[in-house]
Amino acid sequence: MSTLTRRPGSDRLARLRTPRWYRQPRWRRLGALLGVGLLLAVMTGEQGNGRDPLYSLRDTLTGGRLWLCLGLGGLAWAVAELGAPARAAARRSLAGLPRPRLPRTARPVLVLLGLAVAVLAPLGLSRATNQVLVDWVGIYVLLALGLNVVIGWAGLLDLGFVAFFAIGGYSAAFWTGHLPVRPPFELNPFLVIPVAMLTCLIAGVLLGGPTLRLRGDYLAIVTLGFHEIIYLVAKNAEGLTHGSNGAFGIPHFSIELGPLSYRWKLDPIDYWWLLLALIVLAVLVLRRLQHSKVGRTWAAIREDEIAAAAHGVDTVKYKLMAFAIGAATSGAAGVVYASKVGFVNPENFPLLYSVLVLAYVIFGGMGSIPGVLLGAGLLAWLPHALKDVVDQKDRFMYLGALLVVMMIYRPQGLIPGGAKRVGGAGR
Repeated sequence: MSTLTRRPGSDRLARLRTPRWYRQPRWRRLGALLGVGLLLAVMTGEQGNGRDPLYSLRDTLTGGRLWLCLGLGGLAWAVAELGAPARAAARRSLAGLPRPRLPRTARPVLVLLGLAVAVLAPLGLSRATNQVLVDWVGIYVLLALGLNVVIGWAGLLDLGFVAFFAIGGYSAAFWTGHLPVRPPFELNPFLVIPVAMLTCLIAGVLLGGPTLRLRGDYLAIVTLGFHEIIYLVAKNAEGLTHGSNGAFGIPHFSIELGPLSYRWKLDPIDYWWLLLALIVLAVLVLRRLQHSKVGRTWAAIREDEIAAAAHGVDTVKYKLMAFAIGAATSGAAGVVYASKVGFVNPENFPLLYSVLVLAYVIFGGMGSIPGVLLGAGLLAWLPHALKDVVDQKDRFMYLGALLVVMMIYRPQGLIPGGAKRVGGAGR
Protein backbone atom coordinates (compact mmCIF):
# COMPACT_ATOMS: atom_id res chain seq x y z
CA MET A 1 0.00 0.00 0.00
CA SER A 2 1.57 3.22 -1.13
CA THR A 3 1.92 6.11 1.24
CA LEU A 4 1.36 9.76 0.35
CA THR A 5 4.41 11.90 0.73
CA ARG A 6 4.08 15.56 1.49
CA ARG A 7 5.60 18.09 -0.82
CA PRO A 8 8.60 19.95 0.57
CA GLY A 9 7.55 23.12 2.27
CA SER A 10 3.87 22.13 2.63
CA ASP A 11 4.04 22.32 6.44
CA ARG A 12 5.50 25.80 6.18
CA LEU A 13 2.72 26.88 3.83
CA ALA A 14 0.09 25.41 6.17
CA ARG A 15 1.56 27.38 9.07
CA LEU A 16 1.44 30.55 6.99
CA ARG A 17 -2.24 29.98 6.21
CA THR A 18 -3.09 29.45 9.89
CA PRO A 19 -4.04 32.74 11.54
CA ARG A 20 -1.81 33.89 14.37
CA TRP A 21 -3.20 33.56 17.87
CA TYR A 22 -3.72 37.28 18.22
CA ARG A 23 -5.88 37.29 15.10
CA GLN A 24 -8.39 34.88 16.60
CA PRO A 25 -11.79 36.51 17.22
CA ARG A 26 -11.71 35.92 20.98
CA TRP A 27 -8.38 37.72 21.42
CA ARG A 28 -9.43 40.54 19.14
CA ARG A 29 -12.52 40.99 21.31
CA LEU A 30 -10.33 41.02 24.41
CA GLY A 31 -8.14 43.72 22.89
CA ALA A 32 -11.21 45.77 21.95
CA LEU A 33 -12.68 45.54 25.45
CA LEU A 34 -9.36 46.45 27.07
CA GLY A 35 -9.28 49.46 24.75
CA VAL A 36 -12.78 50.37 25.90
CA GLY A 37 -11.58 50.03 29.51
CA LEU A 38 -8.67 52.39 28.79
CA LEU A 39 -11.08 54.85 27.18
CA LEU A 40 -13.38 54.61 30.20
CA ALA A 41 -10.47 55.33 32.54
CA VAL A 42 -9.57 58.44 30.56
CA MET A 43 -13.20 59.55 30.42
CA THR A 44 -13.72 59.25 34.17
CA GLY A 45 -10.32 60.67 35.12
CA GLU A 46 -9.33 64.20 36.05
CA GLN A 47 -10.07 67.08 33.72
CA GLY A 48 -7.22 68.54 31.70
CA ASN A 49 -5.08 71.45 32.89
CA GLY A 50 -4.20 74.30 30.54
CA ARG A 51 -0.78 74.75 32.16
CA ASP A 52 0.03 71.03 31.96
CA PRO A 53 -1.46 69.33 28.87
CA LEU A 54 -0.47 65.85 30.11
CA TYR A 55 -1.93 66.29 33.60
CA SER A 56 -5.08 64.27 32.89
CA LEU A 57 -3.27 61.37 31.17
CA ARG A 58 -0.59 61.20 33.86
CA ASP A 59 -3.21 61.00 36.59
CA THR A 60 -5.17 58.36 34.67
CA LEU A 61 -2.21 56.12 33.83
CA THR A 62 -0.76 56.12 37.36
CA GLY A 63 -3.88 55.69 39.48
CA GLY A 64 -5.94 52.68 40.44
CA ARG A 65 -8.79 53.76 38.18
CA LEU A 66 -6.90 52.45 35.13
CA TRP A 67 -6.55 48.94 36.56
CA LEU A 68 -10.16 48.94 37.70
CA CYS A 69 -11.43 49.83 34.22
CA LEU A 70 -9.11 47.32 32.54
CA GLY A 71 -10.30 44.70 35.00
CA LEU A 72 -13.92 45.45 34.16
CA GLY A 73 -13.15 45.06 30.46
CA GLY A 74 -11.38 41.75 31.08
CA LEU A 75 -14.23 40.55 33.28
CA ALA A 76 -16.78 41.37 30.60
CA TRP A 77 -14.68 39.42 28.07
CA ALA A 78 -14.33 36.42 30.39
CA VAL A 79 -18.05 36.27 31.15
CA ALA A 80 -18.92 36.46 27.45
CA GLU A 81 -16.32 33.89 26.36
CA LEU A 82 -16.95 31.40 29.16
CA GLY A 83 -20.68 31.69 28.63
CA ALA A 84 -20.43 31.03 24.88
CA PRO A 85 -20.12 27.17 25.16
CA ALA A 86 -23.06 27.09 27.56
CA ARG A 87 -25.17 29.15 25.18
CA ALA A 88 -24.17 26.94 22.25
CA ALA A 89 -25.05 23.79 24.20
CA ALA A 90 -28.40 25.29 25.18
CA ARG A 91 -29.13 26.13 21.54
CA ARG A 92 -28.29 22.58 20.46
CA SER A 93 -30.49 21.07 23.16
CA LEU A 94 -33.39 23.33 22.19
CA ALA A 95 -32.90 22.96 18.43
CA GLY A 96 -35.51 20.24 18.10
CA LEU A 97 -38.10 21.90 20.30
CA PRO A 98 -40.81 24.16 18.86
CA ARG A 99 -40.34 27.80 19.62
CA PRO A 100 -42.80 29.24 22.12
CA ARG A 101 -45.27 31.59 20.49
CA LEU A 102 -47.26 34.34 22.09
CA PRO A 103 -51.03 34.21 21.67
CA ARG A 104 -52.38 36.40 18.90
CA THR A 105 -53.99 38.71 21.42
CA ALA A 106 -50.73 39.20 23.35
CA ARG A 107 -49.08 41.61 20.89
CA PRO A 108 -51.99 44.12 20.76
CA VAL A 109 -52.22 43.99 24.55
CA LEU A 110 -48.49 44.69 24.93
CA VAL A 111 -48.67 47.54 22.40
CA LEU A 112 -51.63 49.12 24.18
CA LEU A 113 -49.89 48.72 27.53
CA GLY A 114 -46.77 50.42 26.18
CA LEU A 115 -48.84 53.27 24.74
CA ALA A 116 -50.62 53.72 28.07
CA VAL A 117 -47.27 53.95 29.87
CA ALA A 118 -45.96 56.45 27.30
CA VAL A 119 -49.08 58.62 27.66
CA LEU A 120 -49.40 58.56 31.44
CA ALA A 121 -45.79 58.32 32.66
CA PRO A 122 -44.92 62.01 31.98
CA LEU A 123 -47.65 63.07 34.41
CA GLY A 124 -45.50 61.82 37.27
CA LEU A 125 -42.19 63.23 35.99
CA SER A 126 -40.61 66.61 36.56
CA ARG A 127 -40.86 69.43 34.05
CA ALA A 128 -37.14 69.15 33.21
CA THR A 129 -37.50 65.43 32.52
CA ASN A 130 -40.50 66.02 30.28
CA GLN A 131 -38.50 68.69 28.47
CA VAL A 132 -35.89 66.04 27.64
CA LEU A 133 -38.64 63.64 26.52
CA VAL A 134 -39.82 66.20 23.96
CA ASP A 135 -36.60 67.88 22.79
CA TRP A 136 -34.55 64.70 22.56
CA VAL A 137 -36.48 61.45 22.83
CA GLY A 138 -39.64 62.31 20.90
CA ILE A 139 -37.96 64.37 18.18
CA TYR A 140 -35.16 61.90 17.62
CA VAL A 141 -37.44 58.87 17.58
CA LEU A 142 -39.41 60.54 14.77
CA LEU A 143 -36.18 61.35 12.92
CA ALA A 144 -34.89 57.80 13.38
CA LEU A 145 -38.09 56.35 11.94
CA GLY A 146 -37.57 58.41 8.80
CA LEU A 147 -33.88 57.53 8.47
CA ASN A 148 -34.70 53.85 8.97
CA VAL A 149 -36.66 53.94 5.71
CA VAL A 150 -33.60 55.28 3.88
CA ILE A 151 -30.80 53.28 5.48
CA GLY A 152 -32.57 50.27 7.01
CA TRP A 153 -35.00 49.37 4.23
CA ALA A 154 -33.48 50.80 1.06
CA GLY A 155 -29.82 50.46 2.10
CA LEU A 156 -28.84 54.06 1.25
CA LEU A 157 -26.19 55.68 3.43
CA ASP A 158 -27.45 59.21 4.18
CA LEU A 159 -25.17 61.44 6.27
CA GLY A 160 -27.12 64.66 5.75
CA PHE A 161 -30.54 63.64 6.98
CA VAL A 162 -30.88 66.54 9.43
CA ALA A 163 -30.97 68.91 6.44
CA PHE A 164 -34.63 67.90 5.96
CA PHE A 165 -35.21 68.53 9.66
CA ALA A 166 -33.92 72.08 9.06
CA ILE A 167 -36.19 72.50 6.03
CA GLY A 168 -39.16 71.53 8.20
CA GLY A 169 -38.18 74.05 10.88
CA TYR A 170 -37.73 76.90 8.42
CA SER A 171 -40.99 75.94 6.69
CA ALA A 172 -42.74 76.52 10.02
CA ALA A 173 -41.09 79.94 10.28
CA PHE A 174 -42.03 80.86 6.70
CA TRP A 175 -45.68 79.78 6.72
CA THR A 176 -46.32 81.48 10.06
CA GLY A 177 -44.89 84.75 8.72
CA HIS A 178 -41.63 85.03 10.67
CA LEU A 179 -39.10 85.20 7.85
CA PRO A 180 -38.12 88.24 5.75
CA VAL A 181 -39.90 86.63 2.78
CA ARG A 182 -43.63 86.80 3.48
CA PRO A 183 -45.90 83.87 2.62
CA PRO A 184 -48.98 84.32 0.40
CA PHE A 185 -51.07 83.52 3.49
CA GLU A 186 -50.28 82.45 7.04
CA LEU A 187 -51.07 78.98 8.35
CA ASN A 188 -51.69 77.42 11.73
CA PRO A 189 -48.73 75.21 12.72
CA PHE A 190 -50.99 72.15 12.42
CA LEU A 191 -51.57 73.00 8.76
CA VAL A 192 -47.85 73.66 8.30
CA ILE A 193 -47.07 69.99 9.04
CA PRO A 194 -48.43 68.56 5.74
CA VAL A 195 -47.02 71.55 3.82
CA ALA A 196 -43.57 71.02 5.36
CA MET A 197 -43.76 67.29 4.65
CA LEU A 198 -44.56 68.04 1.02
CA THR A 199 -41.69 70.55 0.87
CA CYS A 200 -39.24 68.02 2.28
CA LEU A 201 -40.60 65.35 -0.05
CA ILE A 202 -39.89 67.60 -3.03
CA ALA A 203 -36.43 68.42 -1.63
CA GLY A 204 -35.73 64.70 -1.27
CA VAL A 205 -36.71 64.10 -4.89
CA LEU A 206 -34.58 67.04 -6.08
CA LEU A 207 -31.61 65.72 -4.13
CA GLY A 208 -32.11 62.10 -5.09
CA GLY A 209 -32.92 62.58 -8.78
CA PRO A 210 -29.38 63.40 -9.97
CA THR A 211 -27.49 61.51 -7.23
CA LEU A 212 -29.17 58.16 -6.53
CA ARG A 213 -27.28 56.49 -9.35
CA LEU A 214 -24.37 56.69 -6.93
CA ARG A 215 -23.94 54.09 -4.22
CA GLY A 216 -22.09 53.58 -0.98
CA ASP A 217 -19.48 56.13 0.03
CA TYR A 218 -20.14 58.39 -2.95
CA LEU A 219 -23.81 58.77 -2.05
CA ALA A 220 -22.86 59.47 1.58
CA ILE A 221 -20.54 62.30 0.48
CA VAL A 222 -23.26 63.83 -1.72
CA THR A 223 -25.80 63.81 1.14
CA LEU A 224 -23.16 65.31 3.42
CA GLY A 225 -22.70 68.12 0.88
CA PHE A 226 -26.46 68.64 0.74
CA HIS A 227 -26.53 69.21 4.50
CA GLU A 228 -23.71 71.75 4.24
CA ILE A 229 -25.55 73.60 1.45
CA ILE A 230 -28.72 73.89 3.53
CA TYR A 231 -26.73 74.93 6.61
CA LEU A 232 -24.72 77.61 4.78
CA VAL A 233 -27.78 79.00 2.99
CA ALA A 234 -29.60 79.29 6.32
CA LYS A 235 -26.57 80.97 7.88
CA ASN A 236 -25.65 83.42 5.11
CA ALA A 237 -28.90 84.29 3.32
CA GLU A 238 -29.96 87.03 5.73
CA GLY A 239 -32.61 88.36 3.37
CA LEU A 240 -34.23 84.93 3.30
CA THR A 241 -33.65 83.35 6.73
CA HIS A 242 -32.41 86.19 9.01
CA GLY A 243 -28.98 84.53 8.81
CA SER A 244 -27.27 83.56 12.05
CA ASN A 245 -29.88 85.43 14.11
CA GLY A 246 -32.57 82.98 13.03
CA ALA A 247 -36.34 83.38 13.12
CA PHE A 248 -38.07 84.24 16.40
CA GLY A 249 -41.69 84.30 17.49
CA ILE A 250 -42.87 81.10 15.79
CA PRO A 251 -46.30 80.45 17.33
CA HIS A 252 -47.25 77.39 19.31
CA PHE A 253 -49.80 74.90 18.06
CA SER A 254 -53.44 75.79 18.59
CA ILE A 255 -56.89 74.38 17.82
CA GLU A 256 -59.80 76.66 16.95
CA LEU A 257 -62.91 74.66 16.00
CA GLY A 258 -66.00 76.65 16.94
CA PRO A 259 -66.47 76.38 20.70
CA LEU A 260 -63.40 74.12 20.96
CA SER A 261 -60.31 76.20 21.57
CA TYR A 262 -56.99 75.04 22.92
CA ARG A 263 -53.51 76.53 22.64
CA TRP A 264 -50.26 74.76 23.33
CA LYS A 265 -48.02 76.69 25.72
CA LEU A 266 -44.64 76.00 27.29
CA ASP A 267 -45.80 72.86 29.08
CA PRO A 268 -43.78 70.03 27.46
CA ILE A 269 -46.45 67.40 28.20
CA ASP A 270 -48.71 68.79 25.47
CA TYR A 271 -45.88 68.51 22.94
CA TRP A 272 -45.01 65.02 24.16
CA TRP A 273 -48.55 63.85 23.46
CA LEU A 274 -48.47 65.51 20.04
CA LEU A 275 -45.17 63.82 19.19
CA LEU A 276 -46.52 60.52 20.47
CA ALA A 277 -49.51 60.81 18.13
CA LEU A 278 -47.20 61.58 15.17
CA ILE A 279 -44.94 58.63 16.06
CA VAL A 280 -47.90 56.25 16.26
CA LEU A 281 -49.21 57.51 12.91
CA ALA A 282 -45.76 57.16 11.34
CA VAL A 283 -45.37 53.60 12.68
CA LEU A 284 -48.77 52.55 11.30
CA VAL A 285 -48.00 53.97 7.85
CA LEU A 286 -44.46 52.61 7.73
CA ARG A 287 -45.54 49.12 8.79
CA ARG A 288 -48.02 49.02 5.93
CA LEU A 289 -45.26 50.14 3.57
CA GLN A 290 -42.80 47.57 4.91
CA HIS A 291 -45.14 44.67 4.11
CA SER A 292 -46.26 46.03 0.75
CA LYS A 293 -44.77 45.64 -2.71
CA VAL A 294 -42.76 48.82 -2.12
CA GLY A 295 -41.21 47.43 1.08
CA ARG A 296 -40.30 44.14 -0.61
CA THR A 297 -38.73 46.08 -3.49
CA TRP A 298 -36.67 48.14 -1.04
CA ALA A 299 -35.46 44.90 0.57
CA ALA A 300 -34.42 43.55 -2.84
CA ILE A 301 -32.50 46.74 -3.64
CA ARG A 302 -30.84 46.70 -0.23
CA GLU A 303 -29.67 43.11 -0.54
CA ASP A 304 -28.41 43.30 -4.15
CA GLU A 305 -29.20 46.32 -6.28
CA ILE A 306 -27.61 44.84 -9.41
CA ALA A 307 -29.70 41.68 -9.18
CA ALA A 308 -32.85 43.73 -8.55
CA ALA A 309 -32.17 45.88 -11.62
CA ALA A 310 -31.50 42.75 -13.70
CA HIS A 311 -34.99 41.48 -12.76
CA GLY A 312 -36.62 44.65 -14.06
CA VAL A 313 -36.87 46.75 -10.88
CA ASP A 314 -36.67 50.50 -11.47
CA THR A 315 -34.12 51.02 -8.71
CA VAL A 316 -33.86 54.80 -9.08
CA LYS A 317 -37.64 55.20 -8.75
CA TYR A 318 -37.86 53.16 -5.56
CA LYS A 319 -34.79 54.77 -4.02
CA LEU A 320 -36.35 58.15 -4.73
CA MET A 321 -39.47 56.99 -2.90
CA ALA A 322 -37.39 55.98 0.12
CA PHE A 323 -35.58 59.33 0.16
CA ALA A 324 -38.84 61.26 -0.17
CA ILE A 325 -40.73 59.34 2.53
CA GLY A 326 -37.84 59.58 5.00
CA ALA A 327 -37.48 63.30 4.30
CA ALA A 328 -41.21 63.91 4.83
CA THR A 329 -41.06 62.32 8.29
CA SER A 330 -38.10 64.53 9.17
CA GLY A 331 -40.01 67.62 7.98
CA ALA A 332 -42.86 66.89 10.41
CA ALA A 333 -40.34 66.67 13.26
CA GLY A 334 -38.87 70.02 12.21
CA VAL A 335 -42.26 71.77 12.43
CA VAL A 336 -42.94 70.40 15.92
CA TYR A 337 -39.49 71.40 17.12
CA ALA A 338 -39.71 74.94 15.70
CA SER A 339 -43.14 75.51 17.24
CA LYS A 340 -42.03 74.08 20.57
CA VAL A 341 -38.92 76.25 21.04
CA GLY A 342 -40.40 79.29 19.21
CA PHE A 343 -37.36 79.98 17.04
CA VAL A 344 -34.93 78.37 14.60
CA ASN A 345 -31.41 79.26 13.59
CA PRO A 346 -28.70 77.35 11.70
CA GLU A 347 -27.01 76.16 14.88
CA ASN A 348 -30.08 74.09 15.74
CA PHE A 349 -29.21 71.71 12.88
CA PRO A 350 -25.48 70.78 13.02
CA LEU A 351 -24.01 67.81 11.21
CA LEU A 352 -23.52 66.04 14.56
CA TYR A 353 -27.26 65.45 14.76
CA SER A 354 -27.20 63.49 11.49
CA VAL A 355 -24.47 61.27 12.94
CA LEU A 356 -26.45 60.80 16.17
CA VAL A 357 -29.61 59.75 14.34
CA LEU A 358 -27.59 57.29 12.25
CA ALA A 359 -26.04 55.84 15.44
CA TYR A 360 -29.50 55.48 17.01
CA VAL A 361 -30.78 53.52 14.01
CA ILE A 362 -27.76 51.21 13.95
CA PHE A 363 -27.87 50.68 17.72
CA GLY A 364 -31.55 49.76 17.71
CA GLY A 365 -31.37 47.54 14.62
CA MET A 366 -31.52 48.69 11.02
CA GLY A 367 -34.76 47.75 9.33
CA SER A 368 -36.60 47.05 12.58
CA ILE A 369 -39.26 49.53 13.69
CA PRO A 370 -39.33 48.27 17.33
CA GLY A 371 -35.53 48.31 17.36
CA VAL A 372 -35.37 51.89 16.08
CA LEU A 373 -37.93 53.02 18.66
CA LEU A 374 -36.01 51.35 21.48
CA GLY A 375 -32.53 52.36 20.31
CA ALA A 376 -33.40 56.00 19.65
CA GLY A 377 -35.29 56.26 22.94
CA LEU A 378 -32.47 54.78 25.02
CA LEU A 379 -29.58 56.67 23.45
CA ALA A 380 -31.44 59.98 23.32
CA TRP A 381 -32.20 59.57 27.03
CA LEU A 382 -28.61 58.57 27.93
CA PRO A 383 -27.10 62.12 28.14
CA HIS A 384 -29.89 63.14 30.53
CA ALA A 385 -29.33 60.01 32.64
CA LEU A 386 -25.64 60.88 32.95
CA LYS A 387 -26.09 64.56 33.75
CA ASP A 388 -25.49 64.17 37.50
CA VAL A 389 -22.40 61.96 37.27
CA VAL A 390 -20.64 63.00 34.03
CA ASP A 391 -19.44 66.38 32.83
CA GLN A 392 -21.49 67.68 29.91
CA LYS A 393 -18.45 67.73 27.60
CA ASP A 394 -17.78 64.01 28.25
CA ARG A 395 -21.23 62.53 27.73
CA PHE A 396 -20.76 61.71 24.07
CA MET A 397 -17.65 59.69 24.96
CA TYR A 398 -19.83 57.37 27.02
CA LEU A 399 -22.18 57.10 24.06
CA GLY A 400 -19.22 56.18 21.84
CA ALA A 401 -17.98 53.56 24.29
CA LEU A 402 -21.44 52.00 24.45
CA LEU A 403 -21.59 51.85 20.66
CA VAL A 404 -18.15 50.20 20.50
CA VAL A 405 -19.21 47.46 22.94
CA MET A 406 -22.47 47.02 21.04
CA MET A 407 -20.69 46.62 17.71
CA ILE A 408 -18.36 43.99 19.22
CA TYR A 409 -21.01 41.73 20.72
CA ARG A 410 -24.24 42.56 18.88
CA PRO A 411 -23.53 44.34 15.60
CA GLN A 412 -27.05 43.60 14.33
CA GLY A 413 -28.57 45.92 16.97
CA LEU A 414 -30.87 45.47 19.93
CA ILE A 415 -33.79 44.15 17.89
CA PRO A 416 -32.47 43.05 14.50
CA GLY A 417 -34.39 43.77 11.36
CA GLY A 418 -33.92 42.55 7.83
CA ALA A 419 -31.08 44.90 6.91
CA LYS A 420 -27.76 43.22 6.22
CA ARG A 421 -25.71 45.84 4.45
CA VAL A 422 -25.67 49.50 3.58
CA GLY A 423 -24.75 51.02 0.29
CA GLY A 424 -25.74 48.43 -2.29
CA ALA A 425 -23.82 45.66 -3.95
CA GLY A 426 -21.11 47.73 -5.49
CA ARG A 427 -20.12 50.94 -7.13
